[in-house]
Amino acid sequence: MKKGLCLFLFFVGVLPVIQAFMVKPPTDPKPPAWGFFAHQRINRLAVFTLPSEMITFYKFYIVYLTENAINPDARRYAVKGEAPRHFIDVDVYDHQYNDSAVYKMPRNWRDAVKKHTEDTLQAYGIVPWHINFMKYRLTKAFKNREATKILRLSAEIGHYIADANVPLHTTENYNGQLTNQKGIHGFWESRLPELYSDNYNYFVGKAKYIKKPQQTAWQAVINAHEALDSVLRFERELTKRFSADKKYTIDERNGSNIRTYSKKFSKAFHDKLAGQVERRMRASIKMVGDFWYTCWVDGGQPDLSKMLDKKYIEEERKRLEKERKEWREKQQQKKLKIRSHEAALQHQIHKLPHQGCCHAYARYYTYLRKKMQDSNKSLKR
Repeated sequence: MKKGLCLFLFFVGVLPVIQAFMVKPPTDPKPPAWGFFAHQRINRLAVFTLPSEMITFYKFYIVYLTENAINPDARRYAVKGEAPRHFIDVDVYDHQYNDSAVYKMPRNWRDAVKKHTEDTLQAYGIVPWHINFMKYRLTKAFKNREATKILRLSAEIGHYIADANVPLHTTENYNGQLTNQKGIHGFWESRLPELYSDNYNYFVGKAKYIKKPQQTAWQAVINAHEALDSVLRFERELTKRFSADKKYTIDERNGSNIRTYSKKFSKAFHDKLAGQVERRMRASIKMVGDFWYTCWVDGGQPDLSKMLDKKYIEEERKRLEKERKEWREKQQQKKLKIRSHEAALQHQIHKLPHQGCCHAYARYYTYLRKKMQDSNKSLKR
């Protein structure tokens, strides 16, 4: 009896403490830029920046725009050429521009290809140029009054714009792998928004016309890159103050136990960043609204009230089901090269519940957000 009691106390009391000291940096990958939760929130809130001529249409389809904000992330593991559209490792080019590549690189795509070759640009990311390409496609969809394309491209350009506003999407050291800070990507863009974004101020004003879309996309990259040093430096400084068992914790997500950053460490990091994550989210929301509005204006300001029909959602649902089936088949073939920190996310996507359903990702992050909120309530008690 005593032996059994001792074993029980060991497993419920002593063993977790030992495991805490053995915790390694979080193994959950970066959910690519912002995480599913934040991407969806950014697209959703961008709707409310739009003028009356547009907001009725976008609110009618707000569930679609919210849930499908994450499609480019699912596609990046299956579609060749998708991954570079989400980032630009601008510091790779610093040696050619006296450590000022983000300010001096060619803004025009053709000029950039001439200077660096397309293969090089694709290898280190093309997000600012791809945003401009998506702007052209969305404008064309408005001109042609193609409702399903307007919806699809609106959701997807929102994703790329949000990516361009993430500091760790502008560097070769995208996951802290070069500075012994592995896991910092998901920490900044996913863990922090999940914990604190409910308290952010999202009143960003009304959407405005963008006169120079390509330069605007690059300015987002500049602003994000200028914040990069603080992200890496503050995490490094805090790590010196927190022991491993205080820095990391075990959390339950979607029925699995994962290692992640503790709430105490997260709060210390979030406080030290002094509103940086909120500023990047606000900038993303405003920029998405601005691009949607600009595409609509340049597309001839079509009457969107004539496109309020659920048949477009049904058409998109069928297309997405077919497309996602193809993605899964390609993912299983494992023919695409991906960055090392993305492999675990690819596995995570396969494990999501109801894979055939277009709501799978939204369900997962609804669950995750509820878990976070429940945990916060228990702490307050």
